Amino acid sequence: MKWALLFSLLVLPAFGQIASAPDPNPFERAVTLMHTEPVNEYRSATAADRTRWFVESTVSPSRLFIVGPINSAWGTLRDVPSEYGTHWDGFGKRNGMRLTGVVTGNLIEAGLGAMWGEDPRYFRSPDHGFRSRMKYVLKTTFMAPDRSGRWRPAYARYMGNVGNNFLSNTWRADSEADTGDAVVVLGRVTSDAFAEFWPDVKRKVFKK
Repeated sequence: MKWALLFSLLVLPAFGQIASAPDPNPFERAVTLMHTEPVNEYRSATAADRTRWFVESTVSPSRLFIVGPINSAWGTLRDVPSEYGTHWDGFGKRNGMRLTGVVTGNLIEAGLGAMWGEDPRYFRSPDHGFRSRMKYVLKTTFMAPDRSGRWRPAYARYMGNVGNNFLSNTWRADSEADTGDAVVVLGRVTSDAFAEFWPDVKRKVFKK
């Protein structure tokens, strides 16, 4: 799986590097290439923060009625997986499969992140302009703040995705078993983009 390869490239160097190597390891180079300024006025996540994140990222109205349906509609439009078809029943099955995967992945991410000091919360970009903010969304899809607010590869998130795909393959349609990684990434990008831009849209449209 693509996530397994990503895991091996990013996670394994974090557990140690060859002492004789004078150059930064791939982990450090990846952080440099994906550099993002530390979260401004960062406050470390508490147990309550992590619980709130899990609930909001899993069953909040925006996830259930906006992010989830968008991803499921896209899969229905492309007829992926083909076993579900392009009708409303297929849409419902895709949405249900997405939700079970989200629950599993978020639970793993929240639990491991608490042990490793990885913050699962999304922090909006300090930049202005659509392009720079979208670049920020894409970068932070694969990164998360540590206890000091500095961005690092999101190891707990990677493990949550790997664990989610491994477990959900037992109930996914056969043709979907190899597309779980792309579905997870698309879902994360969609939810982060929603968190980034929705407050602006709400303020302009609803004057709130």
